[in-house]
Amino acid sequence: MKKVDLPKKIAVFPLSNFIIFPKTTVPLNIFEPRYLDMINDSMKSNKLLGMIQPNLSKHQSNNTPQLHEIGCMGKITSFKETDDSRYLIELKGLIRFKIISEIQSNKKYRECEIDFKNFYGDLENKKEDIKFSDLELIFKDLKSLFEKRGFIINWKALEKQSLDETINALAMASPFTIEEKQVLLEAESLNIRKTKIAEILTTYSFDQYNNTTVQ
Repeated sequence: MKKVDLPKKIAVFPLSNFIIFPKTTVPLNIFEPRYLDMINDSMKSNKLLGMIQPNLSKHQSNNTPQLHEIGCMGKITSFKETDDSRYLIELKGLIRFKIISEIQSNKKYRECEIDFKNFYGDLENKKEDIKFSDLELIFKDLKSLFEKRGFIINWKALEKQSLDETINALAMASPFTIEEKQVLLEAESLNIRKTKIAEILTTYSFDQYNNTTVQ
């Protein structure tokens, strides 16, 4: 996607405990009527929508949760309707955005005016200056944390991806809290995101997961 093709406004999907990063793809199961409407409208136009975290500690006057400022725009790359009228879609993260304002409309779902100016780097496939030895250390700790939590990661497949795809995929799939993931999403560059992952990892005591059973 080019800068000139970026929209000025976007339908937003405020999904709690869910974050998508640029260059990652996630499956979504859509069943609420307002979000079925949103997907229908998106499929008829540019197939774009914004994933964003609701800020559950802050509410607007109509008791709707406020939204975090920073989210990630994705493109619907796969669409399937089930026999019971749900939509199964795959969304590919493209670029982060900042909300300027929420648009009032008669639609059942929320729309926002957005700005991409701090995040154009998400569209590039540039090489980041990150030392592999640095990364290996983080991956070792992350691997340990994932395994203690019962998460299974195909590390060999990850190694074949580009560095930014790998770091973003791990940040998204990690057993970090949603607040920690929001911090990672807002990190300006891949290098900063890598540093933040390392910082978050130092707050985790791996021993505390020894007896954890993941249901």
